[in-house]
Amino acid sequence: MPEFHDAITTPAPPEEVWKLLYDASRFPDWWEGIETVRNGDAKGGDGDITFYPDGYPDFPMPQVVQSSSDAGRVKISCLVSDLRFEWRLEQEGAGTRISVEVEIPDEEAQRLETQQAVIAASLRKLADLAAAG
Repeated sequence: MPEFHDAITTPAPPEEVWKLLYDASRFPDWWEGIETVRNGDAKGGDGDITFYPDGYPDFPMPQVVQSSSDAGRVKISCLVSDLRFEWRLEQEGAGTRISVEVEIPDEEAQRLETQQAVIAASLRKLADLAAAG
């Protein structure tokens, strides 16, 4: 199973980053490739939220979300492609280190490079948006 890790540090305090990371309605503001997020699973299944990718309004991607504010973690698992993202926040001085672990199933291995680029851009946008307040 291909996997990778990426991280960035922002001068924003963890509380500001958490507001963006915990609130799925804010994902389109910083997560590259996500146009819309809706609560619930559009297919009537087990998803907590549904992603609609940029340019594909008719392609719902239900997700399961687990979060822990105490641990500063948000885990998102795609029920369509089985990609898994675990976002973590750690206080670093007055700022925050934002890291993410991504697991890609073998049958989606061709998406590794694309996902690395998407996550790198998303981390930068998340860090910048949190710093802007």
